[in-house]
Amino acid sequence: MSDKLRPVLLIVEDDLGLQRQLRWAYEGYEIVVASDRTQALDAIRAHEPAVVTLDLGLPPDPDGVTEGFATLRDILAMKPDTKVIVASGHGARESALQAIADGAWDFYAKPIDIDALGLIVSRAFHVHALEAENRRLAARIDAGGFGGLISASPEMAVVTRTLERVAPANVSVMLLGASGTGKELLARGLHQASPRARGNFVAINCAAIPETLLESELFGHEKGAFTGAVKTTEGKIEQAAGGTLFLDEIGDVPLALQVKLLRFLQERVIERVGGRKAIPVDTRIVCATHQNVDAMVADGRFREDLYYRLAEIVVRIPALADRTGDAVLLARHFVTRYAASMNPAVTGLAPDARAAIDGWGWPGNVRELENRIKRAVIMADGKLVTAIDLDLDGKAEDAAALNLRAARELADRKAIRQALVRADGNISGASRLLGISRPTLYDLLKSYDLHG
Repeated sequence: MSDKLRPVLLIVEDDLGLQRQLRWAYEGYEIVVASDRTQALDAIRAHEPAVVTLDLGLPPDPDGVTEGFATLRDILAMKPDTKVIVASGHGARESALQAIADGAWDFYAKPIDIDALGLIVSRAFHVHALEAENRRLAARIDAGGFGGLISASPEMAVVTRTLERVAPANVSVMLLGASGTGKELLARGLHQASPRARGNFVAINCAAIPETLLESELFGHEKGAFTGAVKTTEGKIEQAAGGTLFLDEIGDVPLALQVKLLRFLQERVIERVGGRKAIPVDTRIVCATHQNVDAMVADGRFREDLYYRLAEIVVRIPALADRTGDAVLLARHFVTRYAASMNPAVTGLAPDARAAIDGWGWPGNVRELENRIKRAVIMADGKLVTAIDLDLDGKAEDAAALNLRAARELADRKAIRQALVRADGNISGASRLLGISRPTLYDLLKSYDLHG
């Protein structure tokens, strides 16, 4: 194997005899040697080694550990994913505790056993490769999802397939779902998948703007239309001409303004506030709400004719708790994103965190999950985010069922989902966790229409 294809191992050791011994002890690696901190950091920049063996006794403090620990911290600051294996004969226990606390991958006390150290090095390369593959998969998920959506659940696959089919058609779409389920993300994906992708995507939250200003925000105003209108201003509908206007929380539009919005949808013309001229505008409308629009229509709070104009296609977005496996998938993505900028020592989720995430009801959906992960990454003491870091230790909610058959099915579904998540989708691993055979698990997956 050529050196360019072999993984790089950096040996930081000031003893020339030990350098030679270590250099010839490893096969299959490209060996780079450094004798002090400066050389070590130069080697990190030049070769980007996946694994480093580091002697803590480096000059100018060969009989101590100060320079070695400084080198460890500098290496990890420069390249946080490096697996650093620390070796020392100085106060081995104390040095080991501090090295692991400072981010070392492993510790080995001198005198060095080449075979034992070789196993540690081999394991470090293996884990580094797995972590790199995880990052590549996460990046591929980020780039390949509909509108940037991160999901592997069959429930969301139905939603995205529907939106992909609807995108080319010039029809209005209504997205129904709880707050925090990603309605704006899906609306943006719909725009990007449509022939209008070159036009603007303009979003407005109808609930966040006072009623007195909402008309001007949507339709624009002429100069002098009201106090403070010092110039003619286009509204959001005009700004989205040739593109898509996303009306979030459409249920909060007042009845008087619903009439004007209906006219636009029927005739595709608008009049600015204070204006008399009809302006033709070609804008596609996508709207969303967490409210029960059918009940609002029945109560007279939302115009039925406007509802049918807006809801030519209705797509219901499932809550995060109903998206099989997506909570853990999203959690891993958020850990990677926030660890990079807020706590590089964090590399993933502990098993109890994965179990707690899968068992929690997520009333705040993806928004709640993201906030919990962000806080947990900041507060985490170790490399893995735990259930305690997430403030989910012992809090996973058990949904209630009204009859024995429903309770059994609910328990089966939950246990199967959790086993699949903890086994990373591996059927054999999940069946072992559940204490059943693989054929039995396959039968249950088919019976409950779950996907392994």
